[in-house]
Amino acid sequence: MTEPARILVVGGGYVGMYTALRLQRQLRAELRAGSAEIVVVTPEPYMTYQPFLPEAAAGSISPRHVVVPLRRVLDRCRIVIGEVLSVDHAKRTATLSTLATAEEGTGAVALAYDELVIAPGSVSRTLPVPGLAEHGIGFKTVEEAIGLRNHVIEQMDIASSTRDPAIRDAALTFVFVGGGYAGVEALAELEDMARYTARYHHNVRPEDLRWVLVEASDRILPEVGEEMGRYAIRELRGRNVDVRLETRLESCEDRIAVLSDGTRLPTRTVVWTAGVRPAPLLAATDLPLNERGRLRCTAALAVEGVEHAWAAGDAAAVPDVTAKEPGRECAPNAQHAVRQAKVLAENITASLHGRPLKEYAHAYAGSVASLGLHKGVAHVYGRKLKGYPAWFMHRAYHLSRVPTFNRKARVLAEWTLSGLFKREIVSLGSLEHPRAEFELAAAPPPDHGDKPSS
Repeated sequence: MTEPARILVVGGGYVGMYTALRLQRQLRAELRAGSAEIVVVTPEPYMTYQPFLPEAAAGSISPRHVVVPLRRVLDRCRIVIGEVLSVDHAKRTATLSTLATAEEGTGAVALAYDELVIAPGSVSRTLPVPGLAEHGIGFKTVEEAIGLRNHVIEQMDIASSTRDPAIRDAALTFVFVGGGYAGVEALAELEDMARYTARYHHNVRPEDLRWVLVEASDRILPEVGEEMGRYAIRELRGRNVDVRLETRLESCEDRIAVLSDGTRLPTRTVVWTAGVRPAPLLAATDLPLNERGRLRCTAALAVEGVEHAWAAGDAAAVPDVTAKEPGRECAPNAQHAVRQAKVLAENITASLHGRPLKEYAHAYAGSVASLGLHKGVAHVYGRKLKGYPAWFMHRAYHLSRVPTFNRKARVLAEWTLSGLFKREIVSLGSLEHPRAEFELAAAPPPDHGDKPSS
C-alpha cells in the first residue's frame, strides 16, 4: 500500500484554518479514500478572530465567542497541538514538540510531509526598552485581552481603596504604545468600559483616569487615510485621551513610563502594541526569506524557487499584482490572509491534480476601525465614514467575516443583549491563578509558638 499524500499545515490562525477548511472540502474524495491526509500543527486548539479582541476586552463579547474550535471546524483533518521548531524542506521533514513529548521526555519528533503550508503568523515586535519585559502587557491573544480587562478594573479597585495619592495616580494612568489598529481600538474600547465602570466606584470619576497613546510616527491608523486618522485623534482627545505623536517609550523601569519628550508617567499599566514581526520559526527553515524575515513567495503563493512549499498571510511576502508601482507586496493583514487562503488551497489542489496554478490578486478595499461604542472611522472603496455609520460598518463587516454560523449567531446575540442590559464590570483576575485559593488552603498553618497553658 502507498502512503497517503500528507499536507502539513503549520499554524491554526487565519491562513492555517481557512486553508485546511477549504482543502478538506476540495479533497473530500481523497480524504475518504485514504490517499491524502491533512495535518494541522498549532500551539492552540482554536483560531482567534483578532479584530474582536478589543470588544472582548471591553466585555461586549464573551471570550469563548472570539475563538473558533479547530477540531469542530476541521473535522476531517488531524489536529496536533504543538509547535514546529524547525523545517528541513530538502528532506520534507518538520521537527515539532507536542504536549505529549514534554510528558514523555523523548524530545522533539520528526514529521514527514509531501506538501507544506507554512502559516505560523506573527509575534509582537518588541524593542529593547528597559523594563518592558517585566512590566509590559501585550494585546495579541484572547488571554492577553481578558487579562488586560481584569487588570484595568483591578487598578480602579486599587485606586478606590488606597489612601496614597501616588499609588492612586499610578493605578489610574494607562499608557498604550502603538497607534495602529490594535493600540487605538484597545484603548478606545477600554476607555469606554472604564468610564462606565467608574460610576460604580464612589470615589473614582471618569476624569480621574488618564489615558495616554504613544505613537512614534506623525499619525495614527494609517490604513484609514490621513483625514480619518486626524479625525480619530480629535475624537480621542475630545475624550481626554492624551495622544502623543512622534514620541517613543524610552523606559518603563520601576513602573515609570519615560517618554522621548521627557515626560515621566508613574503607571502600573503599559500596553505594547507597536507592531508585529514574523514568527521565529521562519528563521529555522531552509526556505528563502526577504530582508524583513518573511518568506519570498510568488503570486501563486508558492515559496519562491522551491517546490511543494506554500505560504500566505503574515509569514509571506506576496507580490501585489494589482498595485500600480512595481515591487509592492500585499499588506500582512486579515483582509488579504482570508482571501489568500482560498487561492492557496485551490492551488495546492491544482498542483496535486496536475492543473495550472492561478495568481492571487485582490485590490485593497479599505479599512474600518472602532473607536469605542457607537464611534468609528472607515475608508472603504474611496468612501470616508466616521461616527456611528463607521462603527456600524465595522461591526457588520467583522460579523460577516468571523468563521462559522455558530459564532456569527452568538456574537450577534451578545451584541443584542448588551444593547438591552448594562455592561458587565466584573473582574475575574483570579482566573489567571486558578490554584491560588487551593494552595493557600493546603499550606500548613503558620507556627505561632507554644500556646499558653490554661
